[in-house]
Amino acid sequence: MGSVLASVLQLLALIGALALVHAPAGSYMAKVYTSRRHLRAERWVYRAIGADPDTEMRWPAYLRAVLAFSLAGVLLLYLLQRLQGVLPGSPAFSSVNPAQSFNTAVSFVTNTNWQSYYGEQTMGHVVQTAGLAVQNFVSAAVGMAVAVALVRGFARSRSGELGNFWADLVRGTLRVLLPAAVLGALVLVASGAIQNFSGIHEVGQFMGGTQQWNGGAVASQEAIKELGTNGGGYFNANSAHPFENPTPFTNLFEIFLILVIPFSLTRTFGLMVGSVRQGHAILATMATVWVGFTALMMWAEFTHHGPALQAAGGAMEGKEVRFGVGGSALFAVSTTLTSTGAVDSFHSSFTGLGGGITMLGMMLGEIAPGGTGSGLYGMLIMAVIAVFIAGLMVGRTPEYLGRKIGAREMKLAACYILVTPALVLVFTAASMALPTPPHSMLNPGAHGFSEVLYAFTSAANNNGSAFAGLNADTDWFDTTTGLAMLLGRFLPMVFVLALAGSLAAQRPVPVGAGTLRTEKPLFAGLLVGAILIITGLTYFPALALGPLAEGLA
Repeated sequence: MGSVLASVLQLLALIGALALVHAPAGSYMAKVYTSRRHLRAERWVYRAIGADPDTEMRWPAYLRAVLAFSLAGVLLLYLLQRLQGVLPGSPAFSSVNPAQSFNTAVSFVTNTNWQSYYGEQTMGHVVQTAGLAVQNFVSAAVGMAVAVALVRGFARSRSGELGNFWADLVRGTLRVLLPAAVLGALVLVASGAIQNFSGIHEVGQFMGGTQQWNGGAVASQEAIKELGTNGGGYFNANSAHPFENPTPFTNLFEIFLILVIPFSLTRTFGLMVGSVRQGHAILATMATVWVGFTALMMWAEFTHHGPALQAAGGAMEGKEVRFGVGGSALFAVSTTLTSTGAVDSFHSSFTGLGGGITMLGMMLGEIAPGGTGSGLYGMLIMAVIAVFIAGLMVGRTPEYLGRKIGAREMKLAACYILVTPALVLVFTAASMALPTPPHSMLNPGAHGFSEVLYAFTSAANNNGSAFAGLNADTDWFDTTTGLAMLLGRFLPMVFVLALAGSLAAQRPVPVGAGTLRTEKPLFAGLLVGAILIITGLTYFPALALGPLAEGLA
């Protein structure tokens, strides 16, 4: 079987698996977030934190709860790293320095999981399991809660109430993420991923010496790392490491975990707003972009230029022979079109155009299908903008799901789509203009610029993957990427929740003869075009200086 055919079969198998679970998973999550019943374990959590899960919140209260919970998470994770040297269960691991502790704490709380350190050499079992793995759960649950709050904004009328953040957080963690992660971890352990608490030990002979490896609760963290679109690996090689991702089957299974919740949330959205076909339109938009990017990536990486690539069957530099070009391309597209950031190959070693595709996937806002929750609310913001554009074209006041899109709603949507590009481009320009930051670049010219552009694109979009070749463990990059992650996560949430509150306070507008049918293929096509055009106009000059210049050279 040829490598191209094998790659196409992998893609078809993945699509089939996602289609199989889409309806049951989406329906289950809709029941979770609309249920009035509280499980016994949930009531214990509410008593412990002093929250009343039945109290409805307007958007300012919901936002304050999101920010307070996230701030507490940053502080606790920072302290855990700073105290690592005296914690039990962390032999041979010293305390993490302040700049890196700040960067890592912000990274995991914002669902970014940017790692400027070697995981197996820096973090002990206590920090990995009690700190990083916990944030993998709750940061994903926060994103899902904000998405559900926006959906309630479309579903409710004349109330301004968006639900209860604490109830959404606890339910998303205990009813959705935890059981799914347990099942995922069992599959990974059965397939060869490790799960233990062993210390550092020496193995084998390597160039006249021995190698040191430490074990860890890898399978359990790997499952939630992918399921919650987090991305932080137990080891520096991330999902290219055989302890995390041992076989081609686990590689495909991990891609499935990355995509299953973001794609299934479209059905949750459709059920909660009372129109499954609206969810299908959003799903079709996400799937069109994802399949298109996958095809482009495979073309870029399978294109043969020269005898070395012909002999290897594609651009194999930086890729695992276990997964090949197709598996690596599929993984790279899926992680950069979501906010996962996991890698099973080195994106810096992709072809110039292939590396540009990974960057463009993040620059879209990671909405196809995007992160757990963040992908859905990002796509709904783009739907609001597409409806506004359509309204201008036909001379009508734009409406979406029975809500008028007025000046206030458009201002909030515009602010949402401008925040991340501003962070990416300003921080990249500052890094290239100042004398010290460029010293962290391994490569000169267009590829070196791409390393810096990729870093801030990844940080501001809460992705977490890296282009390699960039020494990001410096005070400058630890601080600036930390700020980009914080602002890139929480500023958009401010605009999302404010928009949700504005929509929930409106009176529904009846459907008329001139109402744009947003459940039709025409609107899905308009939405795809709006996404690509807005992103292209925003980032094209920066892409032209980096991956496009390299790819055309």
